Amino acid sequence: MTKEQFNQLGKTLWAIADDLRGAMNADDFRDYMLSFLFLRYLSDNYEAAAKKELGTDYPKLDGEDRRAPLTVWYKNNADDVPALEKQMRRKVHYCIHPDYLWSSIYDRARIQDAELLQTLERGFKYIENQSFASTFQGLFSEINLNSEKLGRTPSDRNKKLCTIITKIAEGIAQFSAESDILGDAYEYLIGQFAAGSGKKAGEFYTPQSVSTILSRIVTLDSQEPATGKKKKLNCVLDFACGSGSLLLNVRNQMGPYGIGMIYGQEKNITTYNLARMNMLLHGMKDTEFEIHHGDSLINDWDMLSEMNPAKKVKCDAIVANPPFSYRWTPTEELGEDFRFKSHGLAPKSAADMAFLLHGFHFLGDEGTMAIILPHGVLFRGGVESRIRTKLLKDGHIDTVIGLPANLFFSTGIPVCILVLKKCKKPDDVLFINASEYFEKGKRQNALRPEDIDKIVDTYQYRKEEERYARRVSLEEIKKNDYNLNISRYVSTAEVEPEIDLASVNAELSDIEKRIAEAAEKHNRYLKELGLQSV
Repeated sequence: MTKEQFNQLGKTLWAIADDLRGAMNADDFRDYMLSFLFLRYLSDNYEAAAKKELGTDYPKLDGEDRRAPLTVWYKNNADDVPALEKQMRRKVHYCIHPDYLWSSIYDRARIQDAELLQTLERGFKYIENQSFASTFQGLFSEINLNSEKLGRTPSDRNKKLCTIITKIAEGIAQFSAESDILGDAYEYLIGQFAAGSGKKAGEFYTPQSVSTILSRIVTLDSQEPATGKKKKLNCVLDFACGSGSLLLNVRNQMGPYGIGMIYGQEKNITTYNLARMNMLLHGMKDTEFEIHHGDSLINDWDMLSEMNPAKKVKCDAIVANPPFSYRWTPTEELGEDFRFKSHGLAPKSAADMAFLLHGFHFLGDEGTMAIILPHGVLFRGGVESRIRTKLLKDGHIDTVIGLPANLFFSTGIPVCILVLKKCKKPDDVLFINASEYFEKGKRQNALRPEDIDKIVDTYQYRKEEERYARRVSLEEIKKNDYNLNISRYVSTAEVEPEIDLASVNAELSDIEKRIAEAAEKHNRYLKELGLQSV
């Protein structure tokens, strides 16, 4: 698919969403739209694999027969269905009963079938509990097919669903069902819905440009970034993964076979489901990722709360865009938690450092962590200052990157990226002030490809450039009380030329002299004319 075709697919899908949602707000309609796109992908992928597996036994129906071919095969080969589904689980890791395939659902919608709503409910439950070897319970839990936002009566809701599904099916029929294409279309829609959601979108969406910076940084060799990308990452973690776009961006950098396991954690149930769908839509098997629904700050994931050091998760790459200055409730018990004990507890007014320490604890010795945080973590005092000082003295803060303002839907303030490592070679800290390199937009500013490349290249080769990047010794940072305010080390202010006061004074004296001479001459003319002097 060409870039133009992809753009057209994105615009087609968004136009459908914009046209159909009516009085429903963007957040609510998003869940319906993305779930149906997800069902289309699962169905097409399953039907293509089954067709290949069955070969000449795959039914060929005439043009007027609108049934899914697998509906016919299942009916005529009931005894062989278990064997086929077993084989499908090996190859595509899931199966879908023909009644719940997108083509079957669309056929019901097309004829305004009165049982569509009930069939969808059964289909969603089937996919959650039976399609995959590992259950995806609650995957569609946020989609209320009986919501009055769809209609007052069951009949009205059924009609509305018929219209939505028919429009989506007809709108995307001309486009390919390849996982990358539908996956990218899913990401496109998440971005569009995020734009419409404004500040609430910060819960689930990191702009692709910023996501690309983080993913390119963590996939470089941690000790010698200049040598290029790592060949393999055993595991990657995003402990505040939102819709999963950061994790998928890392996977995109490494390729489909470049990562052993992807781990994500998300507290918001709606966003958690978005992330699980997003992984599958990008062609990932359910054995290649695990997304946990829970709270990172209290660390309720058994896998990450393992006390045995030999079983501790150690990640090669960690990326995160946690909620900025999140208010939390630190307790005495958390003060003894293995993640915070040696550094301290972040204040209840801002959990930024708590998120950082949580992720940093699970970073491997040869790994790289890149986290997006508000600028306050660079200079705030109190316990945050003590945490920052210890991280610096222990040599864990590698790079500080300042980004332009108004890049995010959730806030207009400028934010920074902190790059951390358990073991790093340079004994200095690289500061990159990229605050003036962006394209201004009406609602949001954006990073251009050249802006992204400049940031990553500066990090990779540890370049220095006036008014942009500088390597700062720990001694200098110590003199500044371990304050990491970027403008202290890399100011974008242009140096004004020195003013020669003596020269300026001489010039002003000369001007005054010429004024006096001109006034005297003028008054002589007035006197000759018999007029009063001025």
